[in-house]
Amino acid sequence: MRRRLAAGNWKMNGTAASLSEVEALLDAHLSPRVEILLCPPATLIARLAEMKGQHPLTIGGQDCHAEESGAHTGDISAAQLRDAGAAYVIVGHSERRTNHGETDEQVAAKARAAHAAGLTAVVCLGETLAEREAGQTLEVVGRQVDASVPEGATGINTVIAYEPVWAIGTGLTPTREQIAEVHGFLRSRLSARMGADAAHVRLLYGGSVKPSNAAEIFAIPDVDGALVGGASLKAADFSPIIRALEEVAEVELP
Repeated sequence: MRRRLAAGNWKMNGTAASLSEVEALLDAHLSPRVEILLCPPATLIARLAEMKGQHPLTIGGQDCHAEESGAHTGDISAAQLRDAGAAYVIVGHSERRTNHGETDEQVAAKARAAHAAGLTAVVCLGETLAEREAGQTLEVVGRQVDASVPEGATGINTVIAYEPVWAIGTGLTPTREQIAEVHGFLRSRLSARMGADAAHVRLLYGGSVKPSNAAEIFAIPDVDGALVGGASLKAADFSPIIRALEEVAEVELP
């Protein structure tokens, strides 16, 4: 059974004062059925790693360079993230693809670097509103998953996050049927490529996930958790989302 995953992407938000929000999360959630992942700014990774101690919290980076080291001013490598205390890294987020022009090939190279450094890559993909309205959603996400997920990807070193670009930070959310269609498609696509191991790859949904819709989203087949943006910044907002995932996981207990 795939372990459920609640991942929070803080984006370019947070300072040392924000770590008090993490303390509230650690006190409230200890379920072994749900993994909690926080991806703060790189400036906070080492502090968060030190602060969490023995608490079951996983830490990730928000991006990495494809090279292990070199003359890349301002960038950070997967090995450096690992050294700072990260176990995951997000690659291919739509804000990177859009604002920095990242291609599927570049995302795949970053995922390979993450794997080489011993990190789990959270590979993001999703269609724009124009692509959704043109009926191209499955074509787009199919192309992205084929080209962005590198050879050697497994259920251990790779997580896929479906984030329709038009739903990120807008308050808009796809219907249950739309989410189910894409997640089912991704599972089939991965199965054709990876065989039985595709059943172990966790598929996250992201895009305006909030306490009011989390339970409904987590009840959809092949939704193994969420990649949450703004709602992960405050424990009061993220905690109910995690609890909704815990409740789904508890129902699945044998």
